[in-house]
Amino acid sequence: MGYGADVQGQWTTGLCGCCEDSGNCCMTCCCPCVTFGRNAEIIEKGTSSCCSNGLVFYLLSMVGSKLRSQYSLPEEPCNDFCVHFFCLSCSLCQEHRELKNRGFDPAIGIK
Repeated sequence: MGYGADVQGQWTTGLCGCCEDSGNCCMTCCCPCVTFGRNAEIIEKGTSSCCSNGLVFYLLSMVGSKLRSQYSLPEEPCNDFCVHFFCLSCSLCQEHRELKNRGFDPAIGIK
C-alpha cells in the first residue's frame, strides 16, 4: 500500500484540519512522539523504526521538511521551523493525514 498517490505540489489537508482524523489528533496531543515516529518511519522508507524515531522526537522535529520536499509541497503558512516550533501538534497531524491521503497507513508503518 502507499506509493500510488504521488500528487506533487499540494497539501491534501490544511495545517489546522486536525479534526479530520480525531483519533490521530488525540494521539498527537497525548503522545506526539508516537505520531512523529510513525510519520518518520514512512518518510524514511523504513530505514528507521517508529520506536527509534520516537526516541529522537525531542531532538529532531523537522521531519516535515523532508515530507514537504519529497512531494514538492509549499512551505506554508510559514517556514518549516516556525510551523514545527509554534504548531507542533498541528504539523504532526497534518503530516499524518498527508501520508494517509497518499495511501500509507502510519499506524502499520512502511510494510
